[in-house]
Amino acid sequence: MPWIQLKINSPAKFAEQLGDMLSANGAQAVSFFDAKDTPMYEPKPGEVMLWPDTQVVGLYDANHDMPAVIKRLEKSKLLGKGFSHKIDQLEDKDWEREWMVNFHPMQFGQRLWICPSWRDVPDPHAVNVMLDPGLAFGTGTHPTTALCLTWLDGLALDGATVVDFGCGSGILGIAALKLGAQRVVGIDIDPQAIQASQDNANRNGVGEKIELYLPAEQPTLHADVVLANILAGPIRELRHVISGYCKPGGRLVLSGILDTQAQEINDLYSQEFDMDAIAIQGDWARVSGVKR
Repeated sequence: MPWIQLKINSPAKFAEQLGDMLSANGAQAVSFFDAKDTPMYEPKPGEVMLWPDTQVVGLYDANHDMPAVIKRLEKSKLLGKGFSHKIDQLEDKDWEREWMVNFHPMQFGQRLWICPSWRDVPDPHAVNVMLDPGLAFGTGTHPTTALCLTWLDGLALDGATVVDFGCGSGILGIAALKLGAQRVVGIDIDPQAIQASQDNANRNGVGEKIELYLPAEQPTLHADVVLANILAGPIRELRHVISGYCKPGGRLVLSGILDTQAQEINDLYSQEFDMDAIAIQGDWARVSGVKR
């Protein structure tokens, strides 16, 4: 199906209101983009973070009456008559297939490959995780996930119990199982992540070794390895929960952290852990250590 995009630049404080207006005027989806290349930091729980200057983009069916939409928006106090905007027609594509074409097998460390479930594995003798992210975040393409996967590949995981805090697609927990872990407990706030993690675990033949929970159901245990690839805010605020899962002598890895936030997180967790050197990839960081 062909689509039309309506783009409007807005100060951040009005962007959500403008997005609601586009939805009320028939937009099938609304997205927010940085209009001035300003980096975005993680939101606080329950907060929608918008950039200082935000481009609000509404996606409309190609047959939608866009002149009528513009006339209605011109009547609003927020925009007014003759407001600046741009309308683009999108090429008709199968967007899911387009994404699939560009998702290639990737190697992390010496042994581990992450392979799209619809592609052949490059090395049948390697540790291959077959992945279909589905409804949840996590393909290995983002530096935060790549940093964690490389770290996992360097561990001796035989027989280990692992907690994947914020499991997303299940990519880290499944990789740990394929690398020799005996048990993975995955926790996520999103029921779709729980579904995607179980589906991916089943696809990789480790579905019976992964246990998945929403936060209200999370169990009490002390694991050999704790993974938390989330955001710096929750990593700070949930420090005692995340640390509490790790047994003395157990290993912890934290990511989803900007390089500018890494030292603060490292110092915070050093109260309970002997910390490794901070690893940096691009603008992102990995913090890890061993619990005392």
